[in-house]
Amino acid sequence: MNSQFDIAIIGGGPVGAALALALRGSHMKVCVLEARPASSASQDARALALSYGSRLLLDRLGIWDALRGVSSIRNIHISQKQSFGRAMLRAAELNVPELGYVLPYPALQGALTDALQHSDVASIYGASVTQLKSEADHAAISYQQDGTEHTLYARLAVVADGGKLLAQQYPPEVRDYGQSALITHITCSAPQSNTAFERFTPQGPLALLPFQEGYELVWTASHQASQEMLTWDDAKFLRELQIHFGDRVGDLLTVSKRTTFPLGLKRAPQQTPMPHTVLLGNAAQTLHPVAGQGFNMGLRDAWELAQEILDASPASLGSEAMLADYRIHRRTDREAGIRFTDGLVRLFSNDLPMISAGRAAALTALDCLPFAKKFVAKRMMFGVNG
Repeated sequence: MNSQFDIAIIGGGPVGAALALALRGSHMKVCVLEARPASSASQDARALALSYGSRLLLDRLGIWDALRGVSSIRNIHISQKQSFGRAMLRAAELNVPELGYVLPYPALQGALTDALQHSDVASIYGASVTQLKSEADHAAISYQQDGTEHTLYARLAVVADGGKLLAQQYPPEVRDYGQSALITHITCSAPQSNTAFERFTPQGPLALLPFQEGYELVWTASHQASQEMLTWDDAKFLRELQIHFGDRVGDLLTVSKRTTFPLGLKRAPQQTPMPHTVLLGNAAQTLHPVAGQGFNMGLRDAWELAQEILDASPASLGSEAMLADYRIHRRTDREAGIRFTDGLVRLFSNDLPMISAGRAAALTALDCLPFAKKFVAKRMMFGVNG
């Protein structure tokens, strides 16, 4: 099968699907290549944290009202273990209805996929991309489907597959934090409605996100410690977490299946030396989950790339000039978001006495200074351009 498209999006996950939806009805020929079979629902059981800014973008895409199982975050309690410092961010003080949301990953993926199937975007499922090459005026994409090799051509190829496709050709900058995140769901005796907790410890940050009559837990620790946590029985795990977190949500009652994954910063080259090609979402940058910036930044990537595409003249679609404009428009938000996340990890993942005292004072100051609260909250909700 040889086909010509204006835009080919490699990867039909939430970021790639969001870009495709932002381009529907544009009279451009757009396709999404997704490795999963058409009938295969997402098996990813994670909960996903969305910012209020992401909710506004999803609303513009027309899928927010179709989402199910969404929990709201109206307050964020920030604290440091064994320290007096703490701060509280409240949506009511910032004139927004919510600061963020927690929802099942399959719910978001399902809503996006359903919207795509009812659009003018071509979805090619079971398509495993094997090669991406740039030529003079287009990109050539080779993929296998049902054991057969196909090639399609696009004036712009968008790599939104998580970064696997071009990683060997253009290795990303990688920073290993020496940490893994343990993810699970817990219930407790005194949940605080619509309140999320971010607690900084010498091991790394610990987050409790309100979700489904309990909390989604993200517990950061060294690789070795996180593997040991997987071996604990439920009683020991809850006991250790209670000691680590405290009693802000009462007694911890149950814990579900636990999984871990390593944490690091991965940043692709700002300018991939391939014409007619752009990286999006996790293919462009993968962040530490502290402050929940990764997916939200990827969604902003998709929205702003869509605007660049829609504003481009037919002759400039996929050109270096168009892609340079996109990189310039995204550079400040991207770099600031990376520095913000990386700085939090470096600042709070240690137990040095002088630094610990300074962090405590900073959290107290944050709680007392409305302009500082507004700055931090806007950065979390909208990125640097909010």
